[in-house]
Amino acid sequence: MHRRQALLATTAALLAPHAWAQARTTRLIVPYPPGGPLDIAARLLAERVKDSLGTVVVENRPGAGGNLGADLVAKAAPDGHTLVMGAVATHAINPWLYARIPYDAVRDFTPITLVAQVPNVLVMNAESADRLGIRTLADLVRYARRNPGRLNYGSGGNGSAGHLAGEMFKAQAGLFAVHIPYAGGSPAQLALLSGQVDYNFDNLAAAAANVRSGKLRALAVTTARRANAMPDVPTVQEAGAALGLKDFDISTWFGLFAPAGLTAEVTARLNKAFVDALGSPEVKARMATLMAEPAPTGSAQFGAFVRAELQKYQGVVKASGARVD
Repeated sequence: MHRRQALLATTAALLAPHAWAQARTTRLIVPYPPGGPLDIAARLLAERVKDSLGTVVVENRPGAGGNLGADLVAKAAPDGHTLVMGAVATHAINPWLYARIPYDAVRDFTPITLVAQVPNVLVMNAESADRLGIRTLADLVRYARRNPGRLNYGSGGNGSAGHLAGEMFKAQAGLFAVHIPYAGGSPAQLALLSGQVDYNFDNLAAAAANVRSGKLRALAVTTARRANAMPDVPTVQEAGAALGLKDFDISTWFGLFAPAGLTAEVTARLNKAFVDALGSPEVKARMATLMAEPAPTGSAQFGAFVRAELQKYQGVVKASGARVD
């Protein structure tokens, strides 16, 4: 009898992924328009997990800085068939940036896994840097301290990742520079290339080509570790430790969430499917082209990470003065 029960249990375990895959389609919501890093990563992973999870359809539901798509999943049934590719904006910045937000970034979601992190990089217009004699992060800080208000920096808008990184940098370095918001990352980069602004905190993927061509000078990456794509560029912590920048760690990250109330079994199944996919050579190679570094985690580990990020950005958003009513 015991042998028969064991055989049945083993058979059920082996058939479980196939039963799940044949059950029904899984929706993976991307709360941003098509074509961006989150969208590309979502479609790449959807293809890789089809053997274990079946058909995964990626749906773009942009709006309100990602809040609309995230809220759709927060209010979905917790059955594992509706997921969202959340990000630092939807789960750490927007709760403090928006006067009203329709979901709780922690209580309304089950974290599945962190997917990837994309370093941001402090870049200067190369001609401006040469004119001012700035070759390193320390040079920039010293110049800004001696000349308060002489430097300015651009960003993709108030409350954007570049804006918040810039305000965090100013506060920790003890300097003042004028923030100039633009209507998106591309206009901010064009302003930097044309010399209208002196420096930006830009996404590494967006800045890389101009850094390699010599139009922009990369002074430091904003993550705690050096970026794989630019290993010769120091971190802000390394380059600015003697100037008070000892705990600077800020990046663009994105990861998978399901609605709150997901069972432990389904959470584990989803986590394994996506973590396995992130470990595949094909996914790693494609992520590298986006300057994204795969960072798979366990569900609990990802949940702790999100809570820490949420707490960190509370102070950063408040210091920036950014607010969306």
